[in-house]
Amino acid sequence: MRSIIFFDIDGTIVTEDERAIIPDSTREAIKETRRAGNLTFINSGRTAFNISPRVKELGFDGYICGCGTYIEYDGKVLLKRTVPKDECLRIAQLLRECKVTPVYEHSDGYYFDDKATMTDGLRYFMEVFVDSGIDVSGRVEDEDFGFDKFVIWQNEDSDMELFRREISKSYSIIDRGGGFFENVPLGFSKETGIETILKLLDIPMERAYAIGDSMNDLPMLQAVPNSIAMGGAEKIYPYVSYITTPIEEDGIAKALKHFGLI
Repeated sequence: MRSIIFFDIDGTIVTEDERAIIPDSTREAIKETRRAGNLTFINSGRTAFNISPRVKELGFDGYICGCGTYIEYDGKVLLKRTVPKDECLRIAQLLRECKVTPVYEHSDGYYFDDKATMTDGLRYFMEVFVDSGIDVSGRVEDEDFGFDKFVIWQNEDSDMELFRREISKSYSIIDRGGGFFENVPLGFSKETGIETILKLLDIPMERAYAIGDSMNDLPMLQAVPNSIAMGGAEKIYPYVSYITTPIEEDGIAKALKHFGLI
């Protein structure tokens, strides 16, 4: 019986630094497991437009993006959930009141708020986006402004009590560390994306595998019985069934071999 493997991107398939290396062993392991009849899916916090061609060319059967707010299989979009316009505008005003620095993530692009404080994190993100050819001209004031999810950086004068109290009513707040938070509409996660795909393809849970490296991967790692942490991702070690080697030490290939997937 075929198995299905869900992969995070940053720090799992691609090194999470300016080099953005995809090891040759990872490329070959993904090809080999697909040749064996297994399915491979990206399961990422990135929204759909920000899955780079370098990742797509590895060959995946489908994509779960934006923490479950977008699902694609065999080239067909199965789910595309954008927050209603009036809610997007309400959140944008609230975040200004909270004095946090947001990036609004849509399946078709990013939106920024020039009234927010420019943080080192945002500056780095925008530099990476520009280097990657990603359009950074979208603004909250644009007529087509909208988002599927959003991230924020905390500032010295941020009202985090107000932020947590109001945002938690409708969003899961994921603490990524260093004052950086990922915010996903309630009812959507990397786990719900997995559940949708397993039901669609009639694949039993025991044949599902997930590989990640950070705390925002916990929903998918805890959703499957065969969960894998990349070497070096100590924070998630207590939550997984197997710990592989770091990404540049053939971590993906060794994990798939351990479970007999290649």
